Amino acid sequence: MRFFFRSRKFKIILAVLAALIAVSVACAVVGGRMSPQANIAGTITAPFRALATKISNGISDFVGAYTDGEKLSLENAELESEIAELREKLADYETVTNENKFYKDYLEIKDKNPSFKFAPATLISRDKEDPYMGFTINKGTVNGISANDPVITESGLVGFISQAGLTTSKVVTVLSPELSAGALDNRTSDSGVLSGSVALASEGKTRFYNLSRSCNIAVGDYVVTSGEGIFPSGLLIGTIQSIGSDKYNTSIYAEVKPFVDFESVKGVMVITEFEGQGGLDPNGEK
Repeated sequence: MRFFFRSRKFKIILAVLAALIAVSVACAVVGGRMSPQANIAGTITAPFRALATKISNGISDFVGAYTDGEKLSLENAELESEIAELREKLADYETVTNENKFYKDYLEIKDKNPSFKFAPATLISRDKEDPYMGFTINKGTVNGISANDPVITESGLVGFISQAGLTTSKVVTVLSPELSAGALDNRTSDSGVLSGSVALASEGKTRFYNLSRSCNIAVGDYVVTSGEGIFPSGLLIGTIQSIGSDKYNTSIYAEVKPFVDFESVKGVMVITEFEGQGGLDPNGEK
């Protein structure tokens, strides 16, 4: 408001108003001293006095409206500031709530596996050229992460660390043929090997193979890690979707749909230490 009263426009309005008031006063004084016959002058100046009054009232209304408008603007600015503050608090609350749920889910896994040591991490980029949906996380060797460490979410096994940098690491998923892990049917304990392929990865599946022809696996069974290789035992992998036999008819295989939705993964846990760690690498070598 103070800028308006200092403006050139306001000074011009004041000058015009002052001139009109002066004319009105002069006319009133002259009219009071003149004889009744000269009151014609008052009649002549009446329109000017009316105009001066109208302009004066208009200016008062304008100034009042400007003042009210600026007051409303200030109130709106204060309300917007309060809304922004509330939104920030809500975002913080949602972040804390999500973090609490995140750690609660892993706490249950930790309770069942007291030897596990975790390093929480966040996905920072996806490899768009990777048909197996590999990605990079924001933690590395400075956080205790090493190559071949298992990576999980609360839903199950994601994959393993293929490369560990100082502050970032690359993750290979269970959809990839780079991963070869011992696995079990959780219901029957029939054992086999889990590994992926390009064809199955396009359907979001992986393969559970080298199963005995006498196995009793069934569609809908859960597949878990057997504890052979780089993964601890009992990690959920997925459900059996279909069963078939290899072309030489010597063994059974199954197509498995992982529990983890790789397209929506944001936060993961890297298992940096567990009892029995240090087995075969993901390719089945010492």
